[in-house]
Amino acid sequence: MPETPAPAQPLSSPGRSRLGWRGELLLAVLPTVTVLLMLWLLELLSNQRLLFASLASSCFLIYLDPGHRSNSSRTLVLSQLAAAGLGYGAHMLLGPGYVGAAVALVLVIAFMILTDSMHPPAVATALNFAFRAGSGEGNLLLFGLAVGLVLALLAVQRGSAYVLGRLMHSSQT
Repeated sequence: MPETPAPAQPLSSPGRSRLGWRGELLLAVLPTVTVLLMLWLLELLSNQRLLFASLASSCFLIYLDPGHRSNSSRTLVLSQLAAAGLGYGAHMLLGPGYVGAAVALVLVIAFMILTDSMHPPAVATALNFAFRAGSGEGNLLLFGLAVGLVLALLAVQRGSAYVLGRLMHSSQT
């Protein structure tokens, strides 16, 4: 009789220590508020909501593991802005279809490999811009603004993680 395999254990990242339920919840508040403010601002300026959806994934990854290389400021800016530009370019050259999306996908993955800036949500950004670039340059500018807001989130998250870590450490001593 064959053996039943043991259930897979969840992998934990060695780069981030957990703060406990209360600390994790407090840490999640700032990214959530930042994303909601970003969405509100973008709603005021554009009706192209899906073009910015991949940034919510970026925010979650920053919260989940801020120390990981794929969540660094450099990686985020390079990959997301290149993805938007390449997706928009594919849309302009090839139209809003699967061919343009495929070209944008291949180009952004090649770019991320060549620049060592792997950030998975950028793939969705390239596809979003390739399928629906909307008003073009205006959306690229708004997307750049949104990436700037995510960078602000990254700074706030790192600062709040430091402060919460210090508070948790001082309460244990």
